[in-house]
Amino acid sequence: MRILVTNDDGIHATGLQVLERIAAQLSDDIVVVAPEHDQSGVSHSLSLNDPLRLRKISERRYAVKGTPTDCVIMGVREILRGRQPDLVLSGVNRGSNIADDVTYSGTIAAAIEGTILGVPSIALSQTYHPADHNELDWDCAEVHAPRIIKALLDEGIDRDVLINMNFPGCPAEEVTGVSVTVQGRRDMQLARLERRLDGRGNPYYWIAFDRDISARRPGTDLDALWNKRISVTPLKLDMTDEVSVTRYTRIFDGVQFAPRRKESAE
Repeated sequence: MRILVTNDDGIHATGLQVLERIAAQLSDDIVVVAPEHDQSGVSHSLSLNDPLRLRKISERRYAVKGTPTDCVIMGVREILRGRQPDLVLSGVNRGSNIADDVTYSGTIAAAIEGTILGVPSIALSQTYHPADHNELDWDCAEVHAPRIIKALLDEGIDRDVLINMNFPGCPAEEVTGVSVTVQGRRDMQLARLERRLDGRGNPYYWIAFDRDISARRPGTDLDALWNKRISVTPLKLDMTDEVSVTRYTRIFDGVQFAPRRKESAE
């Protein structure tokens, strides 16, 4: 099995090294293609106005001056051209990617791109508590991920579906189980802007979030992590809301527009 490993935290990120060790428990055919610099929060963006610069670090490790999506495209279409990977692993992200994070995350975007290119793809993220920012329990992901990935591959990942996997912020031995979850929702009223002044007195801003606890509906990724369970959330490429399609179809069914007459030139 050939595995393409990537992330959004950059080629030097600790989580990428963790993911390489996870991948090594699944295969000895691993290629790493990761961003040259931190690309957190870039979502599914492409570098359309700048060229992609590829730097070969070693025989199987490459850095791309671009986004996580760029990295997957570069890996599949150039570095592994003619040797399609069997699996894309993205992460291990520093911090969870749950609830509304799904729409912002470069980690998940890399898995989305892998799925678009026809490769089964899994995004992995390690939760941490604010007080433990510099002391993550990376072993939580490293210990449990290989067995969960193997189980998912044995069962099969449907085409156009990717897996979003999040590990609770606790030691590996404190994990209470695995939950297959749905995407939760945070209270986005917690988002705020921090206004500061530079050396010349000009304002600048940081996007920040209050640390209040969002509602944890049972069965969601938020609830699973709160209960020290690993969250496994299948996500679909097709974001169409079928209920709304049916509802709006009733509005426009049978509506016809008369052709507009061209005004004659005087």
